[in-house]
Amino acid sequence: MLNKFVLCFSAGLLLTMGLTGCATKNDESANDGPAIVEDPSIVENGDSLENGAIVVGDDYASPNDGLDLTKEQRAQLQALKQDNIIYFAFDSEAIPTNYVSLLEAHADFLRGASKVTIIIEGHTDERGTPEYNIALGERRARAVAQYLLNLGVPAQQISIVSYGEEKPQLFEHNENAWKKNRRAVISY
Repeated sequence: MLNKFVLCFSAGLLLTMGLTGCATKNDESANDGPAIVEDPSIVENGDSLENGAIVVGDDYASPNDGLDLTKEQRAQLQALKQDNIIYFAFDSEAIPTNYVSLLEAHADFLRGASKVTIIIEGHTDERGTPEYNIALGERRARAVAQYLLNLGVPAQQISIVSYGEEKPQLFEHNENAWKKNRRAVISY
């Protein structure tokens, strides 16, 4: 009888541990700059947390869809959505200089449209462990966020998420694919 109880208790404990997750919150004292919030409000009903990355369903509506933007701002937003990827060198979170004008354009728009929010997605190629790649993807997203903060974009307009190697742009296993997968994406 006791063995049956212990077995049932252990199974219940394992099930409970498997169903619970852990969430972390950024602490401003943990880094020197302003806090960049990994915003839990971007997770809608039915979304899930996989490998430390927020996975948003296909029917996800942008929080910017209902905003009152001018016709000019809407046109500018559509153009920025088409030019929103920063590619990185292998094992690096340093933003290449050829992306300065792209980031300045996003910053100009965001400063002029204070209710618009972005999510910066950090991605890596498949090389490295999943844990390392999640951390590298986060460093890439933070580097882009910090660059935008330095250009005057308020922190409350910026959220970050790291997908690591989980959402490749290309699925091949060669240098060309790896170059495309090492990226940060600014999503509106």
